[in-house]
Amino acid sequence: MSPDNASGVTLSPAAARRLQAIGAREGRAVMLRVAVEGGGCSGFQYQFDLVEEAAPDDLRIERDGAAALVDEVSLAFLKGSEIDFVDELAGAEFRVRNPNAKSSCGCGVSFSI
Repeated sequence: MSPDNASGVTLSPAAARRLQAIGAREGRAVMLRVAVEGGGCSGFQYQFDLVEEAAPDDLRIERDGAAALVDEVSLAFLKGSEIDFVDELAGAEFRVRNPNAKSSCGCGVSFSI
């Protein structure tokens, strides 16, 4: 799927650059799999994994040659979200900016709908 896909999930330029840098460092193409799982201090949490291949039911979000994958179940929780990468004093990480989240915990990984 392209950044203008029907789900509205996008990959930020910073996330695309980071995925390209990881791929260059590892000498292979990698994609970021983003999933939503039950748990965390707010009810749901994001799961991030680097993978080389997409599953048959994955939706592919691309930007500047980089790609993120979202499974169909997680998509319901991620509609309209931006997958970003932040590099701050406290650390560097992929992060989801989710307009559907009613609240989130301080770490930004757990949220409620």
